[in-house]
Amino acid sequence: MTNQQIIEDTSEAWDSRALGADEEFVGVAPDINHAVDASLGLTPISIRLPQELLQSLKALAQLHGMGYQPLIRQVLIRWVDGEVKQMLIHRVNELKEEQAAAPQADEDCGPEQQRAAA
Repeated sequence: MTNQQIIEDTSEAWDSRALGADEEFVGVAPDINHAVDASLGLTPISIRLPQELLQSLKALAQLHGMGYQPLIRQVLIRWVDGEVKQMLIHRVNELKEEQAAAPQADEDCGPEQQRAAA
């Protein structure tokens, strides 16, 4: 054991900096933000929003017990998923219309043309 004075571990000792302020034990924590973003597949971006919209988003986020940035991420994911779904539904309907029109075209053809198409 060294000749250093032992200070009792109390919240007052930490608050008064009797504990935890010795430069021997000070170090810079590694920046892990990039690693966290990479592991979650996130990319930081910068976006300008109207102040009123941002305040509304922050209020909504608080009501939902979350931060406004995760709320914005959730809103964007929901919107994009809805748009993709609508695009797919539209495309499926187009294909159905094309298929419904295709047999009529075959009926208008003569037997030789139907054999050539097959």
